[in-house]
Amino acid sequence: GFQNEPQRCKACRDARKNAARGPREFFTAVCAACGGEAKVPFEPKSDRPVYCSECFAKMKEQA
Repeated sequence: GFQNEPQRCKACRDARKNAARGPREFFTAVCAACGGEAKVPFEPKSDRPVYCSECFAKMKEQA
């Protein structure tokens, strides 16, 4: 158990944590599997493949 009870609920704690960070910048890339558009929260590098969320989920299932 807790030594001290939390003063904020989980949703309020998460909201405070996310408020400290600025809004995320998304970058557009071409999916290496299907050729579709993929929006990613990082700047893609040319030496690594980028996948859209559908293809990424399919690859994750297979692994």
